[in-house]
Amino acid sequence: MDGPLRPRLVSLSDFQFGAVTTETIEDALLHLAQQNEQAVQEAAGRMGSFRETRIVEFVFLLSEQWCLEKSVSYQAVEILERFMIKQAENIYRQATLQLRESEKAEPQNWRALKEQLFNKFILRLVSCVQLASKLSFHYKIISNITVLNFLQALGYQHTKEELLESELDVLKSLNFQINLPTPLTYVEMLLEVLGYNGCLVPATQLHATCLTLLDLVYLLHEPIYESLLRASIENSIPSKLQGEKFISVKEDFMLLAVGIIASSAFIQNHECWKQVVGHLQSITGIAFESIAEFSYTILTHSVGANTPVRQQRPPSPNT
Repeated sequence: MDGPLRPRLVSLSDFQFGAVTTETIEDALLHLAQQNEQAVQEAAGRMGSFRETRIVEFVFLLSEQWCLEKSVSYQAVEILERFMIKQAENIYRQATLQLRESEKAEPQNWRALKEQLFNKFILRLVSCVQLASKLSFHYKIISNITVLNFLQALGYQHTKEELLESELDVLKSLNFQINLPTPLTYVEMLLEVLGYNGCLVPATQLHATCLTLLDLVYLLHEPIYESLLRASIENSIPSKLQGEKFISVKEDFMLLAVGIIASSAFIQNHECWKQVVGHLQSITGIAFESIAEFSYTILTHSVGANTPVRQQRPPSPNT
């Protein structure tokens, strides 16, 4: 081979909107809405803790190096997020149990458990990317040889057996439920519906910008949602309780999707922005003001100036 593989860039020709019947789209959208509602209701604890910028950037760059499509990147981040939270919860339970049994033994065992988790983190991350590639098997699967060569280049010595064990650990920890919808799934579904509803901005045109903004939200996850939290409570210093309640917002992929699409519409054709937001409101039931607020936050962190004017909201009750 003369040189390294060039990453396969997503092109507009890869996507066809308007090729599915309205009945199928309605059923799929309803199913996604139900899944999203369940995820929001179950959101708690430290969810979102492993969507940290450096981790997401690592996954994105690795996926690009291995020529994986964008959907694989987002899937890998979500698999890793859920797996690491499970691992952290298990460590906490083990440490709590050990503390009850022997207070003297706890500090050493706690450090050992954390060190074990830390030492295997890169291996787990790569396993999540590999599993995500297998979910997208119609395109490309990352082989064990590719993974081993990559880990070796970073100074990690692992065997094929260890790779398989790592994948199995991830699968078992998540009860083999790793094929969950990502924010991109919601974005593409809503773009499909917008096309049928006569949106003035073409879906394929919006799609390219949506991908860029979705990358941005993943990379700036914490500051963007912190800004959204402060705006929603109209207070620059949120309380701990307000922060905990806001976790459900961070796991609301439908809300994220409408915010991404509205922001993309403003960038593509700001004169059509209100029409697009109106369509999104009627499709999802999310308030116009909420979509506008999220759109404002995303655009402020991406383009800075000339963003949509904030919508006037009625005073919210104290949390």
